[in-house]
Amino acid sequence: MKIEVLYISNCPNRKPAVERVHDALSNAGTSAIIQEVEVGTSADAKAMRFLGSPTVRINGLDVEPEARAARHFGLGCRSYTESGHRSGLPSVALTCECSSGHRPGCHRRGMGLRVCHRR
Repeated sequence: MKIEVLYISNCPNRKPAVERVHDALSNAGTSAIIQEVEVGTSADAKAMRFLGSPTVRINGLDVEPEARAARHFGLGCRSYTESGHRSGLPSVALTCECSSGHRPGCHRRGMGLRVCHRR
């Protein structure tokens, strides 16, 4: 499984997003390497189809299904919608559902994760 957290410099939601992915993986009983990818320029944002910071992708797919058809790319903050509310982070349930293919409420097991930083 390939997991990426794309972000811009000084994003206040970067670390909480990575922690939320860890929580979702733990809930799903899944192990994976999380790649943190800094997006530095507008050209990079367009090339990476970056919707804003932080963007969480699992196997190349955005964890927010509604955002997958979006075509507005650029450097800026990102918000996620769930149950009619906006947040700067994807919910654990949304990330868990995408990472496991199951509905929220996954079983909790111990696991080892590594975080990679890439620019």
